[in-house]
Amino acid sequence: QRPADWTAVRFKRHKSWLSLTWMDYFRSIEAVGLALTALGVKPGDRVAVLSHTRWEWAAVDFGIMGIGAVTVPVYESHKADELEWIVKHCEAKVLVVENSLQVRKWETIAKRCKSVEHVVCLEPTGDDLNGALSWDEFINSGIKRFGTGSEEFQQRASMVKITDMATIVYTSGTTGEPKGAVLTHEQILSEVEDVIKAFPISPADSTLCFLPFAHVLGRMELWLHMHLGFTLNFAESIDKLRGNLAEVKPTVMIGVPRVFEKIYAGLLTQIEGQAWRKKMFDFLSVRNNWLPKMAADVLIYRKLREGLGGRLRFVVSGGAPLEAQLALFFSKAGLLLLEGYGLTETSAAICVNTPDDFEFGTVGRPLADVEVKLAEDGEILVKSKKVMKSYYKDENATNQAFKDGYFCTGDVGVWTSKGYLRITDRKKDLIKTAGGKYVAPQKLEGLLKLNPLISNVLIHGDRKKYIVALVTLNEAYVKHLAREKNWPFKDFKALVQRSDIKDLVRKQIAGVNAQLSSYETIKNFAILPDDFTVERGELTASMKVKRKIVDERFKTVIEGLY
Repeated sequence: QRPADWTAVRFKRHKSWLSLTWMDYFRSIEAVGLALTALGVKPGDRVAVLSHTRWEWAAVDFGIMGIGAVTVPVYESHKADELEWIVKHCEAKVLVVENSLQVRKWETIAKRCKSVEHVVCLEPTGDDLNGALSWDEFINSGIKRFGTGSEEFQQRASMVKITDMATIVYTSGTTGEPKGAVLTHEQILSEVEDVIKAFPISPADSTLCFLPFAHVLGRMELWLHMHLGFTLNFAESIDKLRGNLAEVKPTVMIGVPRVFEKIYAGLLTQIEGQAWRKKMFDFLSVRNNWLPKMAADVLIYRKLREGLGGRLRFVVSGGAPLEAQLALFFSKAGLLLLEGYGLTETSAAICVNTPDDFEFGTVGRPLADVEVKLAEDGEILVKSKKVMKSYYKDENATNQAFKDGYFCTGDVGVWTSKGYLRITDRKKDLIKTAGGKYVAPQKLEGLLKLNPLISNVLIHGDRKKYIVALVTLNEAYVKHLAREKNWPFKDFKALVQRSDIKDLVRKQIAGVNAQLSSYETIKNFAILPDDFTVERGELTASMKVKRKIVDERFKTVIEGLY
């Protein structure tokens, strides 16, 4: 029903941007719904999707939900055993995979996953799919059964009730097995309606979509776009984000802190080689800008805005803590970076900073129907339509997650004097030193990562006399520095062990320590030879460090720091 000239989605194929109108988009969604119905998928059946973020993923999601079935997203980076666990737990009837690589991953576990009756592959491939349906075969199965232009899909969509299950989103979990948060259409609708009330967005807007749809924040961007009608541009990949930003010129962006930390680090890397620009940047970073603002804008900030497309009105960050200093920097550059807060179990955001109402260093105020209260130990408790109904097939975990009708987030927070919520840490991550003092590791890690030299940090000190840090370095920045300083090096592992590099890290830690209470200060550190990766299981797909795995892997290194 939307105007014929409105663009629904844009995506890149063979170096060209292609677009679909809302009617084209709807026909693709309808085709998916009918094809799934032809394969025997009924209301309530689970369909798992294993793919990078792409427009076909969106069509599959709405096709599944449109026939009353349930979408189960799976991170494309998941290993075969993780995929097996989710597929078995949710008893998926159909598995949609992106390409032949994922088909091969599936083949290693297929015999043990009895519930899966069909596998569909999104990308055309010359490889033998070994029983999996190609995209064309899949779509044609629906056409063969129902023809084209039938009312079948609309009739099935009209039968879906708001209280029906829409999706099961498995938490990426930094510890233990993932839990499946059950979200109904009611939770999703509550979220999108309240976000639209909070932010000045309209069908005229355009976003660049790059977050994984297996992450609830990425899905919320997708659902917002469908509900409101703005254009969703699909980034080719995280690596090509900068080029895509310049091409697409989005007006709004939704991301995670890691992306903005990398943009900031990239800017510093460029500035490092230009002494006069570096001096001005350092001057502006530590003082109130009393220099002519126009000069600073021309020399530093305008280039940054143009690099992000030049049209961004504001950017929303979620999924992990955002350092206040980073938000302040982007603000000086004329770009409002607004932090929000939520969980998989709350259908994404429950608190947000908005363009008209924000305080850097906080996650803003609760959305319209959200009631937040703090427990005696500071844990954030939430009551809202946005909160999940349960963990799938896990009554014990569900009961533990609720207390007197409130969902227990596991995060610790405080209210600021102006009434904004500030997250201080994860309850289970809080470190209690041997001296009985509590230290919030996320605070220390966030401050250290503001330096472009540092990529990831893991803070330790539970039941110990003092705090220590495991540090990984930004390879591109370190190599750039080495070339600039004419330091000879064989490889990156040798480079990070140079005394010059250690001195730079020591200096950064000293700068952070100067902002901390004595019991919080980092007394010792180790630089690791490689950065943490998703592939090795050290990071979740949403780029959070898996403490348990890293602790075990570097146990000897940590013990050596004491």
